[in-house]
Amino acid sequence: MKDIDIARSIKMKQITEITDKLKIKEEYLEPYGRYKAKISNKIFNEINSNKDGKLVLVTSINPTPLGEGKTTVAIGLSDGLNRLKKKSILALREPSLGPVFGIKGGATGGGYAQVVPMEDINLHFTGDIHAITSANNLLSAIIDNHIFHGNELKIKKVIWKRCVDLNDRKLRKVEVGLSNEKGMTKREDGFDISVASEIMAIFCLATDLKDLKRRLGNIIIGYNEDDKPVFAKDLKAEGAMLVLLKDAFNPNVVQTLEGNPAIIHGGPFANIAHGCNSIIATKMAMKLGDYVITEAGFGADLGAEKFLDIKCRKAKLKPDAVVCVATIKALKYHGGQEISDIENENLEYLDKGIENLLRHVDNLKNKFGLNVVVAINRYVQDTEKEIKLLEKRLQEKGVELSLTEVWAKGGKGAEDLAKKVVKLCEENSNFTYMYEDSDDVIEKIRKVATKVYGAEDIEISDEAKKNLEEIKKAGIDVSNYPVCIAKTQYSFSDDPKNLLCEEPFKIHVREIIVKNGAEFLVVITGNIFTMPGLPKIPAAENIDLDENENIVGIF
Repeated sequence: MKDIDIARSIKMKQITEITDKLKIKEEYLEPYGRYKAKISNKIFNEINSNKDGKLVLVTSINPTPLGEGKTTVAIGLSDGLNRLKKKSILALREPSLGPVFGIKGGATGGGYAQVVPMEDINLHFTGDIHAITSANNLLSAIIDNHIFHGNELKIKKVIWKRCVDLNDRKLRKVEVGLSNEKGMTKREDGFDISVASEIMAIFCLATDLKDLKRRLGNIIIGYNEDDKPVFAKDLKAEGAMLVLLKDAFNPNVVQTLEGNPAIIHGGPFANIAHGCNSIIATKMAMKLGDYVITEAGFGADLGAEKFLDIKCRKAKLKPDAVVCVATIKALKYHGGQEISDIENENLEYLDKGIENLLRHVDNLKNKFGLNVVVAINRYVQDTEKEIKLLEKRLQEKGVELSLTEVWAKGGKGAEDLAKKVVKLCEENSNFTYMYEDSDDVIEKIRKVATKVYGAEDIEISDEAKKNLEEIKKAGIDVSNYPVCIAKTQYSFSDDPKNLLCEEPFKIHVREIIVKNGAEFLVVITGNIFTMPGLPKIPAAENIDLDENENIVGIF
């Protein structure tokens, strides 16, 4: 059965049955139909005194075309914990339409470890990302309107981009103002995908509506004739943007196929943005549950690093345990085995590919100082010899392995992992960041590149050096800002084809962009773009309605 058929085969509970489990009063609930709802942030007035639940981060090895099932394992783990009579809540990101219609075709788990209603969550959901897109583009409209009507602020250079939540490479660079109307000024512009918009980052890092408005006002939209920054608040735009985001800012609650709660809110990518769900959703879940299972996008070099160095730093959070997900097939791929041959046993390629997993485990355990367990998302083709080899290699590093079968068995297939996570959460850890707030920008980038990626050094382009000079000249204080490194997800290096990273490599810093509202710096490396493109055969080609008006093709 396909994921969408499995999701439809299980009767969902009314959303109030799910929220009753969490003892959420009706006054804090805004239902969006029968199976999804928003939880008002006003609930914090009542739950703030609750003890925080344990925070468990689910991350993975570098992703491959085969898929590792990180979200599937996260969902299965939460269901597994609930089977052990632990009050567990999921805190996940919202899927972007870009990957849904691009490569992924959906991002709500798989098999019997899914969040539902899966079609709604994968498509428009409760409109949060649309609200972020509208707020972003409202600011663009206000900027160009201000220039059209005389440019009182003497804006010379606009750096704010428009956005759309689709993969459309043609929009990376565009020209606007081509209508030849009187007073119309032509200029170069561009689009980011909505989940890479600074407003998405702000949305996920803000602690309340007041903080959200402050951050929106602090967005730098461009520079004036004196090379000084022009802020969104100079255009009096932050109030209108706040209004567009007000309802979206309340986290969404849905359910797993086993009827357990899932809070899904915010959705920045991890290769081009900071890759974590909203702080308020995570904190809300921690006040409502005993265990909170969250995930960070792509591999641990991207998502987990940003979760730890950006989100945890800003929100003063600390994971009690980390689950690093892999598959035997993906490890063989990282070892050099061809996809066409990947289901055949090959211990040589597996042994080589395990190095990718061990690098991530070493970073999490020995550099970030966290408690780690490896979860293998098991396939029927995995052989006992392959599993034994992996167990042996992990035992040598003092790391436990759990074989999960959540796709086929749901929470039952994650009970062993759940038990190991409970045990890990009770152990002490020595969590530390990869760099200090006080480190300068170059040193922050260098520390992530050398300590996390394993690079021998970084190489700063003339453009990136110019960016830093402009930031300094403009008087923008970025001394305490973390760095959000935009890098390929497929490799520790900035070359997506360099899977093994056996030879010494450098990280090539192409551009440095200040995100003053998000309060971090985006560091563009290698050949990475903030507007992705579609693959040759996008998932959109198979998405349709059948004769009964049911959605097909989302998987």
